[in-house]
Amino acid sequence: MKEILAAIWSYRHFIVSSIRNDLRSRFARSKLGALWMVLQPLAQVAIYALVLSRIMAAKLPGIDNRYAYVIYLMAGMIAWSLFAEVVTRSLTVFVDSGNLMKKMAFPRVCLPIVIGGSSLVNNLLLLATSIGVFLLIGHPPTMAMLWLPLLIGINLAFGLGLGLILGVLNVFVRDVAQVMTVVLQLLFWLTPVVYMPTIIPERLRAILEFNPMMHMVVAFQSVMLYGRAPGLNGMIVMALASAVLLLLALFLFRRAAPEMVDVL
Repeated sequence: MKEILAAIWSYRHFIVSSIRNDLRSRFARSKLGALWMVLQPLAQVAIYALVLSRIMAAKLPGIDNRYAYVIYLMAGMIAWSLFAEVVTRSLTVFVDSGNLMKKMAFPRVCLPIVIGGSSLVNNLLLLATSIGVFLLIGHPPTMAMLWLPLLIGINLAFGLGLGLILGVLNVFVRDVAQVMTVVLQLLFWLTPVVYMPTIIPERLRAILEFNPMMHMVVAFQSVMLYGRAPGLNGMIVMALASAVLLLLALFLFRRAAPEMVDVL
């Protein structure tokens, strides 16, 4: 563990420059450039809001703002988009970087960290844009938003831990990436991003409790919509899950790293 952390620190400049290059390359020939980082999730929010706002708005008691469902939806999308982007890109990070890994000597663990850093920048831009939208619709930030750095950190750690595990497994079994694409779509609808947990029958609602991302999404919604601190139990669950996944991911990576280049 100490060796991995020391290697990451030694290559910190490589990681930062790689994050910068990753962001540039994604929008190198685009007229709107970095705006696409926020336009795509905002367009998805707009579609869901147009379709579901009349149905779901009445399900948000205690909120006077007529755009309450939009705020609820955007808060959930901010949480989900960071997790989904980190996991999705980490799935194929080693396979896509096979040639680079064969030609250059550097700690392979830097690759998912670059993915995490790039995804974090995207998410922070989306968060800043969302806060601007909240101001326009009459929903100013509250002191509860001071919880966001902690929530984002736990969310990022959870996504990186899971993504690194799946990325390593995908090197040896390429079906992992295909299966996870479907699983992530299913998990999205098992997470209360576009609907409220209260509309789920009580006997089925307990099933959602086993979805770690439910606790994360609900925490973002509590902070950004209701202006209150996230639930302590949910945050403890997510923090523990993130720590376990990261430790397991680093252990698995260390065991598999010598064979990965040969397989690729």
